[in-house]
Amino acid sequence: MYNFSTVHERRNTHSEKWDKLEKVYVMDDATDILPMWVADMDFAIAPVIKDAIQKRLEHPIFGYAVAPEETRSSLTNWVYSKHQLTIKNEWILFRQGVIPAIAEAIEAFTDIGDKICIHTPVYPPFTSIPQNLEREVVTCRLIEKENSYEMDWLAFESCLRSNVKLFILCNPHNPSGKVWSKEDLAKMAALCQQYNVLILSDEIHSDLVFHPNKHTPMLSVADDINNIITFFAPTKTFNLAGIQAAAIVVPDEEKRKVLENISKSRGDMGLNVFSLTALQAAYEQGAPWLEELLEVLSSNIEYVIEHLSKLDGIKVAKPDGTYLMWIDYRGTGLSEKDMMNRLLTKGKLALEPGTKFGQSGDGFLRMNVACPPLTLKDGVARFIHALS
Repeated sequence: MYNFSTVHERRNTHSEKWDKLEKVYVMDDATDILPMWVADMDFAIAPVIKDAIQKRLEHPIFGYAVAPEETRSSLTNWVYSKHQLTIKNEWILFRQGVIPAIAEAIEAFTDIGDKICIHTPVYPPFTSIPQNLEREVVTCRLIEKENSYEMDWLAFESCLRSNVKLFILCNPHNPSGKVWSKEDLAKMAALCQQYNVLILSDEIHSDLVFHPNKHTPMLSVADDINNIITFFAPTKTFNLAGIQAAAIVVPDEEKRKVLENISKSRGDMGLNVFSLTALQAAYEQGAPWLEELLEVLSSNIEYVIEHLSKLDGIKVAKPDGTYLMWIDYRGTGLSEKDMMNRLLTKGKLALEPGTKFGQSGDGFLRMNVACPPLTLKDGVARFIHALS
């Protein structure tokens, strides 16, 4: 029904993914480099979202916006439909992005010098945001098993016991694409409750999960939901990162008030008319587009596994969710510097180096496969050429 095959020219559109290559990879000219790094998609947005924005554009005034109850209800209905989680409209606070919202929560519920626990490898802002706020980051390294990761429960409990105030969870996990099991999440929640550690659960990739895997919201397994703050957004699911819209779900009224006061003190104006429009349209009408997207992503993932797994020293795991692939090249014997050099200079391909996600990511690459099949095949061919 939808067109996921058209290759859209994104250069010179102020795209971070396509127009920032020279700066990020320190190159004089990157016009021949194919970027498969930043986690946004090279697909056109769902027509229902585009139509909703165009309809809003017909009204010529774009003044201050206020989020109506219908917008909140679109999220609560979506979360119930997709994840069988019941949340209340009044629990929702809208923000311009998950990362700014996480930063706000860290600032609200910890003090300078407090300890914050994260898993590694993990999305870089989980480290940089607390550090920039002068908090101490305590890392709990995940255990590698069968091309995936498992919890190191002894290390995790030791981390929580060391006077940690807050734990940031990534579910589904970025960069590996692991979807945490209900049992794992329940155990994390119980341990955090035992040691009085607040959980920030980043569930931005929760809608991008492949059958038979199923996303479990942290709120659905915790005995004390007031100890959980969850972050949702349509931005990964529907390729709306540039629209900047996210939601914090905060069951505890006291914590909501604290976050609202911080937002007011910063002069935060909330979501604009277009982000509110896009968010509501996505959650109310975007399900058919998402269903087809998941089929395309699954096909792309299978293609990468089929072709890159044939290379000596390369292991490619199939992610449970997300459109990100975590590629293990340790068997090649190449250092990260040598691998990145080969990819950029010979393959003309830009991927994310594993150490960007922590030192435990050394020997890995992250590849974004959310692109038309023609682009994907080009990227795989470039990868193979780089190692030929």
